[in-house]
Amino acid sequence: MKIDRNVVEKIAHLARLDVENADESVADMNRILTFMEKLNELDTANVEPLVYLTDEVNAFRQDEIKQEITHEEALKNAPDADENFFKVAKVIEQ
Repeated sequence: MKIDRNVVEKIAHLARLDVENADESVADMNRILTFMEKLNELDTANVEPLVYLTDEVNAFRQDEIKQEITHEEALKNAPDADENFFKVAKVIEQ
């Protein structure tokens, strides 16, 4: 598969990216695809899938309440709040 300027512009639009130099992105993406094609040539039939990069195990701890703040203290430093809630800008249109 070859990447052209139209594909880069479509990907940029879908990802909501502003691509200033589409020609440079075309070259970069084609190099990535060439590398992936090289990797596909490898025989990985007997290779076990890598799930974790290290053998370390997460050390879980119990959640402990270290400091409680009051409702009023939580709202005190809010940029905008009423007596009970933080006020935030509307981000979903109906």
